Formats: sequence, structure tokens, C-alpha cells
Amino acid sequence: MDERKRDSMIAYLRHRMDDFGISADDLASSLANKPAAPDTGRYGSAGGDTWSGEGEMPQWLKQATSAGQSIGHFELPRGALAQPAIQTDADWKNDPFAGSRLARSSHR
Repeated sequence: MDERKRDSMIAYLRHRMDDFGISADDLASSLANKPAAPDTGRYGSAGGDTWSGEGEMPQWLKQATSAGQSIGHFELPRGALAQPAIQTDADWKNDPFAGSRLARSSHR
């Protein structure tokens, strides 16, 4: 990652945190106390729809199985929803703050 763009984003975030009265300790506390996401689905679509397997089958799954797709194709691994996707290759080419006043801001 481009160090200048990283510094720009950090400056922007610090500026916005100051605007809302959020301290680094507030942020750390909030992240530490965040409850785990409930496991709400047994089956999932590529579009992010889920179904627990209880009650009436949703339309997206009815259509897929009617078209010949196996219901097992949509089965989610245990805990799949509790683990958020991690983006490892951020694209900073279109950083809206690069070169702005916020990028040059000298916060704590």
C-alpha cells in the first residue's frame, strides 16, 4: 500500500473521529466488546440470501432446485456467516483524500 495514501486515510479517520467525539479508546472498546454474529443460515446463495432450513423454502432456492441444482450446492460450512471476509488487497488508486487538506492535516 502506498504510504502517502495510508497516512491520508489515517488523517481523515482521525479528523472524523474528532468531529464525532470518538477517542481511540472508545473505538478499541467497541471492537473488543462486539458480540459474535449469530449463525443465521444453513443454505446461502451467491447473492447473500440465506435460509435456516426451517419453514418454507425461499423462492431463490426453489428456482435453483427446480432448475436441477442440488440443494447441497447451497449448503454453507458451519460458522461461515460468523467469519467476515478479509480483504487483503485494498485498491487505493481512487483515494478521495489523496492530496486534500485532510491528507496534510497534522493530528495527534
